[in-house]
Amino acid sequence: MFEIKHNTAANKSEQYADLAEQARGMLAGEPSLVANAANFSALVFNSLSDLNWAGFYLYDGTELVVGPFQGKPACIRIAIGRGVCGTAAETRQTQVIRDVHSFDGHIACDAASQSEIVVPLIKADGTLLGVWDVDSPSVARFDEEDRVGMEALCKVFMEAVANVA
Repeated sequence: MFEIKHNTAANKSEQYADLAEQARGMLAGEPSLVANAANFSALVFNSLSDLNWAGFYLYDGTELVVGPFQGKPACIRIAIGRGVCGTAAETRQTQVIRDVHSFDGHIACDAASQSEIVVPLIKADGTLLGVWDVDSPSVARFDEEDRVGMEALCKVFMEAVANVA
């Protein structure tokens, strides 16, 4: 059994470091990409405040397809280059969107979402696995500290699934 350790760290960097440690322990030794993605989504969604969606879109060779997530039902398919997720996949750069309504081409899967962060997931061979997408019902929920923290969390995830992805 895995128990989420609720962090009372004073700052985001400490909170993300603790979350990365929990993720590393939770994912260690599990060979299933789906199981790891599902548990990773649950860990983040239930550990960080003010989120309304956290999950994966996996690249099928043509487009992004929804994978394991926590939150309301999501858009199923997203074209590369479309919306925040498709832009992160195309540019291979993390997208930190303080106000999704100011992002040209934003795809509104959940009308409650106001801000979003999307991290591209790149395999060791340089190919795209997919993206890690987190939404908040608050404007400006995500900032540079969140970008650094989410990228570190995704590095833990990618190391755990390196041999199965």
